[in-house]
Amino acid sequence: MIESDTALALLRLVLGVIMIAHGVNHWIGGGKIAGTARWFASLGLRNGTLQAWLSVLTEIGAGALLVLGLLTPFACAAVVSVMLVAGLLAHRPNGFFVFKEGYEYVLALAVTAVATALLGPGRLSLDHAAGIEITGWAGGGIALGLGVLGTAALLAVFWRPADK
Repeated sequence: MIESDTALALLRLVLGVIMIAHGVNHWIGGGKIAGTARWFASLGLRNGTLQAWLSVLTEIGAGALLVLGLLTPFACAAVVSVMLVAGLLAHRPNGFFVFKEGYEYVLALAVTAVATALLGPGRLSLDHAAGIEITGWAGGGIALGLGVLGTAALLAVFWRPADK
């Protein structure tokens, strides 16, 4: 159905462009990599420069994959992981609302990613053209499961919060 495929393409395109813009901003915006590295270190992540580059590559890479509709549930997993790390470390202490630097925005992006993985990339995607679409519970499970697993692994290896 053309409406469903158009809606799925719009979801992928908007989420992908948001992620690319976010990654580019971490790379060359404001404080550039050095500023992003300092911010990550202030959140308790060791090796801030490595974290900054990993974030840039993950956000731009996942965004590009979403725009193309390629490996969609895996791209969605990357979005879930990035948003979960941001939500837990940077936004959770500030409550829900985004205007108070809360987790509202990152929650919306993460849930959009899981929903996109559940629905699949649609016919207007490279996944469909290549015959590699993963949809339904499998796609959603990949996005949520790998996203949570990636977050847990990153925090286990790199998160060392300051003693209070």
